[in-house]
Amino acid sequence: MSISKTYSPREAEDKWYNYWMEKRFFRSVPDDREPYTIVIPPPNVTGVLHMGHMLNNTIQDVLIRRARMQGKNACWVPGTDHASIATEAKVVAMLRERGIEKKDLSREAFMEYAWEWKEKYGGIILEQLKKLGASCDWDRTKFTMDQDLSEAVVDTFVHLYKKGWIYRGIRMVNWDPKGKTAVSDEEVVRKEVNQKLYYIKYALIDQQPTGSHQPSVNSYVVIATTRPETIMADAAVCINPNDGRYKHLKGKSVYVPLINREIPIIEDEYVTMEFGTGCLKVTPAHDLNDYELGVKHRLSVIDILNDDGTLNEKAGILVGEDRFAARKKIAELLDLHHHLEKVEDYKSQVGFSERTDAAIEPRLSMQWFCKMGEMAGPALDYVLDGEIKLIPDKFVNTYRHWMENVKDWCISRQLWWGQQIPAWYNQHGDWVVAKTREEALDGFLEKADPDRKFSENAARGFKAQLDPFLKQDDDVVDTWFSSWLWPISVFDTSVFGDPANPGNADLQYYYPTNDLVTAPEILFFWVARMVMAGHEFKGEAPFKNVYLTGIVRDKLGRKMSKSLGNSPDPIGLIGKYGADGVRVGMLLCSPAGNDLMFDESYCEQGRNFANKVWNAFRLLKGWEIDDSMPFANAVPVAWFGNRFAEALEEIDQHFDGYRLSEALMATYKLVWDDFCAWYLEMIKPAYQQPVDRETFNHTKAFFSQVIRLLHPFMPFLSEELWHDDVFGERAESDCCIVAEYPVLGHPTNEVLLSEIQAVKQLISEIRNLRNSKQLSPKEALPLTVKSGSDTDYQVYKDIIVKLANVSEVAISEEKVTGAASFLVGRDEFFVSIPTGLIDAESERERITKEIGYLRGFLKSVDAKLSNERFVANAKPEVVENERNKKADAEAKIRILEENVIRLT
Repeated sequence: MSISKTYSPREAEDKWYNYWMEKRFFRSVPDDREPYTIVIPPPNVTGVLHMGHMLNNTIQDVLIRRARMQGKNACWVPGTDHASIATEAKVVAMLRERGIEKKDLSREAFMEYAWEWKEKYGGIILEQLKKLGASCDWDRTKFTMDQDLSEAVVDTFVHLYKKGWIYRGIRMVNWDPKGKTAVSDEEVVRKEVNQKLYYIKYALIDQQPTGSHQPSVNSYVVIATTRPETIMADAAVCINPNDGRYKHLKGKSVYVPLINREIPIIEDEYVTMEFGTGCLKVTPAHDLNDYELGVKHRLSVIDILNDDGTLNEKAGILVGEDRFAARKKIAELLDLHHHLEKVEDYKSQVGFSERTDAAIEPRLSMQWFCKMGEMAGPALDYVLDGEIKLIPDKFVNTYRHWMENVKDWCISRQLWWGQQIPAWYNQHGDWVVAKTREEALDGFLEKADPDRKFSENAARGFKAQLDPFLKQDDDVVDTWFSSWLWPISVFDTSVFGDPANPGNADLQYYYPTNDLVTAPEILFFWVARMVMAGHEFKGEAPFKNVYLTGIVRDKLGRKMSKSLGNSPDPIGLIGKYGADGVRVGMLLCSPAGNDLMFDESYCEQGRNFANKVWNAFRLLKGWEIDDSMPFANAVPVAWFGNRFAEALEEIDQHFDGYRLSEALMATYKLVWDDFCAWYLEMIKPAYQQPVDRETFNHTKAFFSQVIRLLHPFMPFLSEELWHDDVFGERAESDCCIVAEYPVLGHPTNEVLLSEIQAVKQLISEIRNLRNSKQLSPKEALPLTVKSGSDTDYQVYKDIIVKLANVSEVAISEEKVTGAASFLVGRDEFFVSIPTGLIDAESERERITKEIGYLRGFLKSVDAKLSNERFVANAKPEVVENERNKKADAEAKIRILEENVIRLT
């Protein structure tokens, strides 16, 4: 079978992905093999593939493919998250386009539209992942609102409520006016924004100015605020009791500007005397710290904002205005009525909703909360004890800080799309928590008749009378309250089984999972909570390793985003460079936990690498084989076999340390440099000449190893080459995806590796010499070796003659006069070149520079060896290595100094 001149990624990708799916290579069922399990961080159903997804899922696919080739039962569970806030916003927008308002719909009707939207758009991102080559077990695809997964969420709520860890109460929460829902602390993104600091005059009681006259300085206090639109909710003005400037204000009151409502002046050391004017307006309904002050001083709470961020009737003025529009208008009114002293530019940190990017409003609200204190302790211990490894470990301290300072979790959301909170209310506002309506009726009956004195008819009548009034809580639980069960519920939705029965066969086999690959920004509101859930519900950690990827940034260091226009279309990149090229490009610049500066040139490099491998294979395939020829390449074959083993050990170590970028780079160098640039050149027959059978078979075997080593990174190219007829006819199931991953066979021959490294350096020196003297590469030059080591260069004569084009390799005890010279290790080489092409002065200058460098190097080595502490504390082999460096440098300096004298 002939092979095309160029590699066609699109053809190979479609062909082999369909073949893998058809033959069910991704499918995993429990058996007697060692399991290797990854659960995908479920992307939002609203999402389409972006660069972060590309990186995250490439890493997961590399890990799962390698495990599969190592003979493990590899199971990668895919799925999507219902994303309550984002999806509801999409559905509301869809309805608005159809002329429908959410408020005009029943909950049931809205949910029908939501499911319609999900079925149409929710699977897009999973289909896009297939283009990347993601080898998920698609038969196991889950959705966080699947019926059984939703039941597990409800069971969890009921369980934690009965345990006393879920409660309902009025608390200050982060309110998203755009999503019209509470969000957790972890869903608030802090951004520095340019604002204004408004200095507002609050008139003292009994000194209120009449008309529009400017009040005297002693008749008011000045308060600096960035939020003048909230003054109508002020409950007090606070001063620091230690602030001498304001002692005369103790016990007095002021009028709130514009509305003339009287509020007291209170004292509290919470006030920072250095900020603004040292006076603080206290607005308990709209600031968390103000709320705490309000509780402490028993202040009134006035909430002047509606759910959507507009002013309500309690504001008294500008009712119905958006909060930011009201800010400008309030400032104008304050100025008009002489209540505004000045305005300054000011920068500060403001919270924004992670989902809608709306500025967060601190707001008092009746919500459901989950206590986190008792769950945080064990979840922290798993990481500190090393049972769960965070990679890189720099995140351990961050994790510890969050866990040690964890706050109760606001788990209710004012939405319809999601798992409805299993709380049921009667006509009086009393509630019970129950999984079903029938269980709720039983719960109210138990409250009404704790001693069970009702007759059966009376109990039935009680429930029948209550039933028409029974209403389930309108809110849904936070999306993360669903997804913290993900590693459990994708295998077994019976979260709370009999302790004697740990779960179904899947859960027993696949759980706990092996590796989780995710982004650091969800370390707390997903990863930490999964650890909590794993401990609480299964008594063990849900995974063993957490690989935290970096943020994908552009080459200027900016986070990629649609708004900046600096994020390429991932599917477009795949179309341009091939999936393998993009996978390699992403991994070349992605050390774990560190942000990666992505540039499209990395994908081009990946595509070029694929073409390099393809062309190398075409070279092999084009050789004619002569069975009568003797084996002519024993040394190159022995060298590359050892070099492959050496590289494989390094690559395995990188994988063990989750250094995937380094593992790829080591693979890249082995294939491009060692195999293509050196080994193939060493054994390549002359133009239109045959190669011996043994050399061909060894090279074919090496190529088989290389292809398998590449497969996790470049699955399509490797599968395409695996099925070439060079390797004979393959059975249907004989595919690279399940071929045995290379394993270390024998110890490496360190002497051979070291000597070939010297030969490669020798060849490079001769090539550089040709270039500097502008000598034709076709002109053979005589080479003389004055050896200072144990290397027998005659053993490597054929390689040197072929790759350096020398006419002879002579061994001499003497230096060669009139020849260019250079050192490789302790060996000195002389290349005789045509008369007149050696510039003695330039050669002296070159050698002198090299001597200077070596003397500097020798000085640094001497400094180490003269340091008694270093010699006493360092490992003996480290000290011996430094002594060898010293001896080598001294020997080289002696040789070079002799060469300078010879040129004089």
